[in-house]
Amino acid sequence: MRWRRVAARCRALGGYAARPHVLFGGVYGAVLASSMVAALTRYGESSRADRLYDAAWLLITALASALAHGYAHLIARRGDQAHHGALAALRLLFQEWPLLLATAPTMLILLGAGLGWWDSDGVEYVAFTFNVVLLFAWGLLAARVGGRTWPSALRIGSGDALLGILVVVANALIK
Repeated sequence: MRWRRVAARCRALGGYAARPHVLFGGVYGAVLASSMVAALTRYGESSRADRLYDAAWLLITALASALAHGYAHLIARRGDQAHHGALAALRLLFQEWPLLLATAPTMLILLGAGLGWWDSDGVEYVAFTFNVVLLFAWGLLAARVGGRTWPSALRIGSGDALLGILVVVANALIK
């Protein structure tokens, strides 16, 4: 009986996590975090102070991106001819939490390296690997909730992770 309740809660959580705004924020946050780490560390700076600087810039960029997305949604909703008010606008801005949450592990990895919890040299590879696994998991979750079989969902998740790698590399090259 207890196992069934746990399984039911996991399914409910999976269904919530597969909502479009949660998936969008999670994927965007993981790509943003990887792109920022690639751009900030491309010159080989890896001291503890550099990692603290990287963590701070990732936090600032994630907050700015979440604010920009929330603001864009707010402006776009004005076109529906309804008056939403200040509380609805704040609620809309707070709906960008998945983007911030998806960048948090990378910030913690960088912060930990900056505080000396682990070696700061090469920590960008750990962050990048974590984010690729996160992109795989988002793709897998979306595919499973969409009714795909496990083999199909695993292929989709792998394809999403590969696409994420390509996007991050392209972003790093552009910056």
